Amino acid sequence: MITDAVRGAEQLSVAELAAATGASEMTIRRDLEVLAEQGVLERFRGGARSLLLRGEGPPFALRKQDGIDAKQRIAAAARLIAEGESVVIDSGTTCLEVANALRNHRITVMPLSLHAANALAGGPRLTLLMPGGEVRTGELTMTGPLAQASLAALRFDTAILGCCGLSAADGLTAYDLPDAAVKRAAIASARRTIVVTDGSKFTRTALAAVAPASALDAVVTDGTAPAAQLEALTAAGTTVWQV
Repeated sequence: MITDAVRGAEQLSVAELAAATGASEMTIRRDLEVLAEQGVLERFRGGARSLLLRGEGPPFALRKQDGIDAKQRIAAAARLIAEGESVVIDSGTTCLEVANALRNHRITVMPLSLHAANALAGGPRLTLLMPGGEVRTGELTMTGPLAQASLAALRFDTAILGCCGLSAADGLTAYDLPDAAVKRAAIASARRTIVVTDGSKFTRTALAAVAPASALDAVVTDGTAPAAQLEALTAAGTTVWQV
């Protein structure tokens, strides 16, 4: 709530944040210190100003714990993966939970972030493939031509993708062009594409287009996803699972 409020107003005082959240000013000050350490905002005497550009996503460390219960439920997408499948897993916090759920499966898997690779490493029955590419600080995402070439060299049964925005009208979108390019390469290399996302992403359209809704075979989401959007995705030929 603090992150969204400060980003929307560009800067707010501690008193304004306390009033907006219902928390004490002491609690607000402690939270501001944490968010400042994560690079989300800058403290000044009596308040804070946002360091996030409009349309830019919050850092991985903040997103990882945001809505963790819903993400772990959405990780039930792992049940859609059969033993022996080859799978590419996208970066992002929801995909990280899917990676955790797949760790003990007998699959061949390529993670597109070091976070997911670490979750899968040592899985007793899986074969772990690592892509090339530039590692993005914080996100630890694999991006760039080497990552795209790694994907182009293989053919997967399933691509499991996260998203920054999703709608029947605008399709799957990402915050930046390099991330969108890797997602497109993953879709092109896979027989089917499953998107895992919480309901909040259905209210957003990010900058970079990835794929139309018709290119998505399935979407796994939680109970907060708007019914109208889910109906529109279904009409576009996408199978929708709510968990």
